[in-house]
Amino acid sequence: MHIEKQAKVMINANGVGVKFNMGRKGETLKSLVLNPRISFGEFWALKDVSFKGLSGDVIGIIGPNGAGKTTLCRVIANLLKTDTGKIDVYGEVSALLSLGTGFNRELTGRENVLLNGMMLGARKADLLRIMDDIIEFSGLGDFIDQPIKKYSSGMRARLGFSIASMLNPEVLVLDEALSTGDLEFTERAIAKTKELVKRARLVIIVSHDLDFIEKNCSKVIWIENGQIVLEGASHYVCSQYVAKITANKSKKATPPRRLKIQKTNTKIGKEVVIEAQSLGLRYKINRHDFWALQNCSFKIYQGEIVGVIGANGAGKSTLCKIICGILKPDAGQISVKGKISALLSLGTGFNAELTGRDNIFLNGLLLGIPKKTLEDLYDEIVAFSGLGDFINVPVKNYSKGMLSRLGFSIATTLRPDILIIDEALSTGDMSFFEKATQRIQEIIASAKAVIIVTHSMSFVKKVCNKAMWIKNGHLMHIGKPELTVSMYQDDRKAMHSWQPVTNSKIAKS
Repeated sequence: MHIEKQAKVMINANGVGVKFNMGRKGETLKSLVLNPRISFGEFWALKDVSFKGLSGDVIGIIGPNGAGKTTLCRVIANLLKTDTGKIDVYGEVSALLSLGTGFNRELTGRENVLLNGMMLGARKADLLRIMDDIIEFSGLGDFIDQPIKKYSSGMRARLGFSIASMLNPEVLVLDEALSTGDLEFTERAIAKTKELVKRARLVIIVSHDLDFIEKNCSKVIWIENGQIVLEGASHYVCSQYVAKITANKSKKATPPRRLKIQKTNTKIGKEVVIEAQSLGLRYKINRHDFWALQNCSFKIYQGEIVGVIGANGAGKSTLCKIICGILKPDAGQISVKGKISALLSLGTGFNAELTGRDNIFLNGLLLGIPKKTLEDLYDEIVAFSGLGDFINVPVKNYSKGMLSRLGFSIATTLRPDILIIDEALSTGDMSFFEKATQRIQEIIASAKAVIIVTHSMSFVKKVCNKAMWIKNGHLMHIGKPELTVSMYQDDRKAMHSWQPVTNSKIAKS
């Protein structure tokens, strides 16, 4: 008689609680100068959380921003200690909790493979042996020898996932790690996840993409206000979660699978807001020139919401940095009319040790906004972010979704002439994504232009009235979103499918 091997308990959490202090008795002079609204007290990010994770499970964790999902991941990875309860984790944990965590911005991707891998417990000799496998899996090509500071968020996600998963962990924790990846890499990562599960590993995935969670997870844990609301089969938990979100918006008996977003309807003006002529930017790689952008020419007119699409490493983030003036082009020229507010990377301009409320003032002052204006806008920014009591917690304790909420709220409340968003909405929950989309559509009525880098083709087709497709540093097409997206998707389908890499056994030091 065939007897199935019993699943092994990999994680056992009992009554786990984690609290944060809001404000400090020894408040810093910088904090007092930035914002005198000091409040004190305790905030429980997790309360009485109990669950088990078994070998072979793929556990999806869902819930709104600030629910406690990232805090739970940090507890599992032993980065946070519990204040109440106990959690036992049996096996080596490899966690990708934040884009760029553990990366040294000045070192190359190759050097960061060694740095990250050794931080995760692998020996240098073992990492050197599988270096080529990690690089091939990441698909970064020649960029592996460029400093991390030149990577887009999607490229950092590729490298981080490649390192964490290729080390063959017993418990792999992914907190929104695939949210900024393109379709091709996401499919590759899913295949790798399934490979790990077949070897009786446990995988935990935090994501706001409910379709992804439902399709790829064996069970789901729904967390809200630091507590588990529901745990069970993926389809059931996800459907209940959507039902609650929708019920909060309306009393319809049958909730839709996705929240509604109205199609953008704005009048395009004749004024050219941004004009690029034969734009190019190059990097030196192994003494050879690598053109991250080459011969890009385009015009963006007043009233346009432009979606920028393309694979990771295509040159999208490089283009945004040139428009903002962060990078200077090596060829061609660009002219920009108006004041820019840019959200290029989660946490950019934030001081991790200061609270969210302090960072509102810090970010605003960096953008040249008078303190009195920031004081007048403070309540509006906090209300729009929806962070509640977390606004009084240091930013270092924020999830990527919470950083996204706060950064977007600051950038858009200040009402810029030109708003640039580079993948900043990819980690937001469903309700905030809808609210942010509506805010973008409102802004375009008074702003000159909005530029959004995204991997969501449905967002581009519905919200944007122009789209740019960039491939290998070249502008392939600019025009109507439906046509541009179709051309991009056809090109992706025509590319050869990825073949899985044979893994090497990694010995732990």
